[in-house]
Amino acid sequence: MTAVPGRSCGTCNLCCKILVIEEIKKDAGPLCKDWCKGVGCGIYQKRPQVCRDFECDWLAERDIPVRLKPERYGTILMFDSESEEYQAVCDPQEPNRWRHPIVFKHLIAKAKEGYTVVAKSGLLSWRIYPSGECAPTT
Repeated sequence: MTAVPGRSCGTCNLCCKILVIEEIKKDAGPLCKDWCKGVGCGIYQKRPQVCRDFECDWLAERDIPVRLKPERYGTILMFDSESEEYQAVCDPQEPNRWRHPIVFKHLIAKAKEGYTVVAKSGLLSWRIYPSGECAPTT
């Protein structure tokens, strides 16, 4: 994928904080040890392939409003091809950020489009249904 023109990570580093990156033994929650304030990724040229390949949907999908930039609401929006889920991934320290009305409205819209929508935060997860109902997953 390539970024939508006019969109860039900029100051957002949420993926470097809340995603698990097994290749460098990084858990969900703490900011990556290679992140450098004011610089970005300190190992950018040698970063793992999983980091090279990752783009959140905000960066790559035109249909996601600019206001849903991950750092604004603490939620990364992404399609997980392994599970075939549309996911809203939040910091384990702030597990309910996906419930912000603007984010939640987007998730319901994705569910109405036919996606299986799941909000995740660390080991916790919730399924969001087209009706707007949500329930913990097992």
